[in-house]
Amino acid sequence: MSATQRKPFEHLPTSVIPSNYNLHLHPNLQNHTFSGKETIDVEVKESVNTVKMNSAEIEVQSASFTVGDATVSSSDIKTSAEDETLTITFPEALPLGLGKLNLDFTGILNDKLRGFYRSSYTAGDGSKKNIAVTQFESTDARRAFPCWDEPAIKATFDVTLVSPVATVALSNMPVIKEDVQGDIKVTTYDRTPIMSTYLVAFVVGEFDYVESRDRNGVLIRVYTPVGKSEQGQFALEVAVQCIPFYADYFEIKYDLPKLDMIAVPHLDFGAMENWGLVTYRETALLVDPQNTSSSTKQWVALVVGHELAHQWFGNLVTMQWWTHLWLNEGFASWIEYLCVDHCFPSWNIWLQYVNMDFSRALELDALDNSHPIEVPVGHPEEVDEIFDAISYCKGNSVIRMLHNWLGAEPFRKGLAIYLKRHQYKNALTEDLWAALEESSGKPVNRVMSTWTGQVGYPMLTVEVEETSDSVTLNIKQQKFCANGDDSSEQQWLVPVTVVTQSCNTPQCYLLEGKEGQIVLQGARPGDWVKVNPEQIGLFRVKYSEELLKRLLPAVKNQALSAADRLGIQQDLFALAKAGYSSTASLLTMMGSYGNERNYVVLSNINANLSNLAGLFNHLPCYEQFKAMRRRIFSKILEEVGWGKKESDGHTDALLRSMLIGTLGKSGD
Repeated sequence: MSATQRKPFEHLPTSVIPSNYNLHLHPNLQNHTFSGKETIDVEVKESVNTVKMNSAEIEVQSASFTVGDATVSSSDIKTSAEDETLTITFPEALPLGLGKLNLDFTGILNDKLRGFYRSSYTAGDGSKKNIAVTQFESTDARRAFPCWDEPAIKATFDVTLVSPVATVALSNMPVIKEDVQGDIKVTTYDRTPIMSTYLVAFVVGEFDYVESRDRNGVLIRVYTPVGKSEQGQFALEVAVQCIPFYADYFEIKYDLPKLDMIAVPHLDFGAMENWGLVTYRETALLVDPQNTSSSTKQWVALVVGHELAHQWFGNLVTMQWWTHLWLNEGFASWIEYLCVDHCFPSWNIWLQYVNMDFSRALELDALDNSHPIEVPVGHPEEVDEIFDAISYCKGNSVIRMLHNWLGAEPFRKGLAIYLKRHQYKNALTEDLWAALEESSGKPVNRVMSTWTGQVGYPMLTVEVEETSDSVTLNIKQQKFCANGDDSSEQQWLVPVTVVTQSCNTPQCYLLEGKEGQIVLQGARPGDWVKVNPEQIGLFRVKYSEELLKRLLPAVKNQALSAADRLGIQQDLFALAKAGYSSTASLLTMMGSYGNERNYVVLSNINANLSNLAGLFNHLPCYEQFKAMRRRIFSKILEEVGWGKKESDGHTDALLRSMLIGTLGKSGD
């Protein structure tokens, strides 16, 4: 059935709700099946004789209901493959109040990378190692055990796993008991905090691990395929720094006594933030000390930082429904950079953010087929349909802009208010906005609704008016479209920040209409003016020719930061490509980058020039174009050299390779 034909989604009834699952699972790694039984503590809130819950690809052999010493067996058990539900009928209405629902069931370890599924890897000795692993987000816990599989229906979990003695058996919580019975073992885990079903996890298989404790005493382990434990050391070192960083930032300690991170051979996502048992693709967790590149190490650090942020923002406080998933992911995609910058300040990670996530958001959200960050989700299957790079990249970009507008400390305080107020509960996007308004005194909800609820972002056209003792910017906004369309009447509430040649202290202003003015404090007539310093605001800037001319020497002598030098030419390229400004203005600006030495800035310039080369290569001016490329890059290659040097930094090899290739194409 297609999305347009899909049966309207209905939430589960609230007549019976769970408070605890006592779950016992026995996976068979050879025949790819599992058996299970569970006793669910429930409260019957309405007089009903049916219990409806979620279940998919599971066969329920028996069901009964217990109150005190009395147990009644079900009279009927029906499943709906279409709705992924299980309806259990009893001979008479269940008594109001507390009771226990008892189920026996079997299922398959599927090959779909969802629910409770099978995977394998080949060990160093050539032997095949079968494993069983879970991936429940968004709605696949129901493939492992019948449950109320909606994020707002939280409960605690007591998990027991039966597995071969030689295997490692992991779940969200620490082991409290392990009984060996011949060639199998029965492992029982401590009770979880109250949590959503999609965050429950189990892994069974043969693994090695490395371990450490953070400064607050949390036991952290990284599990790897057998023989690769040393490749988990870097991620372990990152996690040991991340967990206390987040505990301090959120003013809430990590809630579990342990954190396991495990590399599994097959995972549908890069990683999954299961509370206390985070699963990763091997490429997102393992680092070979001898062979892994610097860029891969940075990727691993960012992924670890992202998933561990979710232990608070997503796990401790969970979205009410999948409509608000953008906030979970957008926030974690922003704060991962804040955390990695704390752990590795020499990496200059925020500049790379501008070149990656921020630029990607601007590129994608300018297209006609874009969509708002927050899209109402009806059926859970719609999550995968609407949650994409726009949701991640634009989501984290507007969070970064909000952080800058409110100020670092009011923003952090608002997050702490939000998490403490809603811990172990569910929340809406508006709940976070309310907490941030409380901490900052600014109209967060009014501003952010213009960014989350509509497609696209603005282009700010900036002109200057000067007298002998004042400098005023006139700013107009319109929607930026990649195709140059200027017919849209959309408007945003835009936090605008400005620095000038004479005043490097950012001045902030909220543009609340189509046009506005900023009187620049401390600026002098003739100063260069940089709107959107560090490229934090999610918009393009179109300067007047006069203001653009003033920026040329600031770029050439590097009076501007690397992020600003990157942003100026990124905006100019996008404006020229869309037809909002001339290619001549872009080429004039690019000619001022002859003293540039930053790899990220240079690689972006090179990419844009390569795009332009396709336009010029059949024109008479192509030789002049190649000469301009040589002027920008040849001097840098002389300094970097053709061969590897002992003094090389982690981007020098990348820069050298890029320069040689570019200059070769330019006739050098």
